[in-house]
Amino acid sequence: MKRICTTVLLTLWALGAWAAAEKSQTIVYINGSKYYVHTVQKGETLYALSKMYGVSEQVILSNNPSVADGLKVSSNIRIPYIAPSEPADRPSERKIRKTFDRHIVARGETFYSISRRYEIPVGTLMADNPSVDPAHLQTGEPLLIRKTQIGTEDAAGSQAQWEEYRDRLNSISGDTVVYHIVQKGDTFYSLSRRFDITEQRLSEMNNGLKAVDLKLGAMIRVPGARSEEKVSPVEPDDSIDIDRQPLRPVPQMVFRALPAKQPLQVALLLPIEVGGETNSNYLEFYQGFLLGLDSVRTRYGHSIDVTLYNTGRNAEQVRSILALPAFSRTQLIIGPVYEEAGLPEVVKFAERREIPVVSPLAHIAKTNSDVLFQMAPDSVGKYDKVSDLFLPEKRVTLIYSGSTDGEFEREMLACLGGRSCRRFDYKYEHGTARQEGSSSDLTPLLENEDDNVLIILSDNEVDVDRILAGIASADTNLRARGRTAPRFTVLGNARWNRYNNIDRSMFFKDHVTFLSTYHAKRDVQVVRDFDSAYIRAFGVLPTLYAYRGYDVASIFCPAMYNDIEYEMEGRRYLPLQTAYRFEQSDPNANHVNTNWVRVDYKPDFTITIE
Repeated sequence: MKRICTTVLLTLWALGAWAAAEKSQTIVYINGSKYYVHTVQKGETLYALSKMYGVSEQVILSNNPSVADGLKVSSNIRIPYIAPSEPADRPSERKIRKTFDRHIVARGETFYSISRRYEIPVGTLMADNPSVDPAHLQTGEPLLIRKTQIGTEDAAGSQAQWEEYRDRLNSISGDTVVYHIVQKGDTFYSLSRRFDITEQRLSEMNNGLKAVDLKLGAMIRVPGARSEEKVSPVEPDDSIDIDRQPLRPVPQMVFRALPAKQPLQVALLLPIEVGGETNSNYLEFYQGFLLGLDSVRTRYGHSIDVTLYNTGRNAEQVRSILALPAFSRTQLIIGPVYEEAGLPEVVKFAERREIPVVSPLAHIAKTNSDVLFQMAPDSVGKYDKVSDLFLPEKRVTLIYSGSTDGEFEREMLACLGGRSCRRFDYKYEHGTARQEGSSSDLTPLLENEDDNVLIILSDNEVDVDRILAGIASADTNLRARGRTAPRFTVLGNARWNRYNNIDRSMFFKDHVTFLSTYHAKRDVQVVRDFDSAYIRAFGVLPTLYAYRGYDVASIFCPAMYNDIEYEMEGRRYLPLQTAYRFEQSDPNANHVNTNWVRVDYKPDFTITIE
């Protein structure tokens, strides 16, 4: 009797444990397939798990070979995810729009960087996008961003959740592969050495990942035999690899965000005065910067102190500024403007103190550092926004004159990529501009039904002006003859904006498209508001230098209390009308703005920008 009672009690206990067990809510992706991560509980059996998850015992065994020796309490196993036969009703598109924002994954973005961009919990992002593999985002992939959760998660919470997801993956990934979150300072070279594989093999393990796409926070596969928990960092050796070794060791920075109530000390290094004469451009930059500070103080309530230092165009003068006792308290450095006039010395100063340096206007050619942020857009990817002008169906004509802009020509030939195009040699002939067949007559370029792209390669202001006028005249003449209206676009050279005597009405008549580092339209409200504030403060209309000064203050001063801790990665900044997005080609390289502005002049005398 006692034996029977004991058996009944054990059976009831086992049934109770089975009944209390619940299907895991933790789902991960491995090699494109979804799995539950199930933590084995006391009393569970293969049979019970097979019934709970709707898969056979053999499937569980095949996915977890170690289970053949018995289930071990508290161990994690993976069980294939089986979609329900009757999926939940999908909410209406109207409800989706009301509940979510949509984000389209851009190249280089990671699940972690997107969670930081919107300050949304990683768990929420996963739950709202169940068909997305968090460790392998695809460029162009749409994500739903729950509106009510935007701004609710801090960096520490996002990082903890992202690491927890990695740990779950590693608990069931097996012995040959583990998942690693890319840290500050990780490169293809350092990771290949750390995990004792070639860079090519590392790329193959991660679906052809390239070094340039190795982003902070990305989750990648590495060999399991030498996981990050088992391997100490490799000490650098004394050998020099010409292909990899920088000109000098580039330290990795860890920026710390300031507490909200701590004053920010900003140093502004500008060549306000050179040779005893005031440079009005940089004075206007400074004035725009001051208006940006006022906006930041009003919006965020931060206390910000700025000190203006005149650098001239002299590296020795910059070195003397760095030696000032007061400069040691600086937490953010803006400038100097010229790379050759003291920027390397400023960067070394900033590296020792782990503070950011912003180059507000220049393209940096030689200085390389993790502390350095470049506002001017990089030449890499410059023509991406006009790629539609180089499609195979376009009829491209290169227009030459007596003098050619060699750099612009090289850029255009690179965009064409060896495809065929037409060449027209323009030569101004006085009094024969409208004579058919002359080298001044541009009518043959438009006398077709193709979609034409005309590229003027001249670097002579007078010739450019005459060619633009000639194109407009050819268009007018063909229309006057009753011909089909020509279809054409002129791809302009940004250097034309420096010309003083060019007839800019031709930009509209010739459908000119530019790529510009900066653009501000005075008919846009945010620009009008800035113009009004600038006129009230300084009595004149602002220039592009004033706009750029405002942008620097508006982006970097509030970032010192938040985004600087994540090195501004994955964020798009839009202070006025020109957007900025900072990226690194390598974890120890400069942070460079990648956003160019496309400016399209329309025949109705309107301008659109992208």
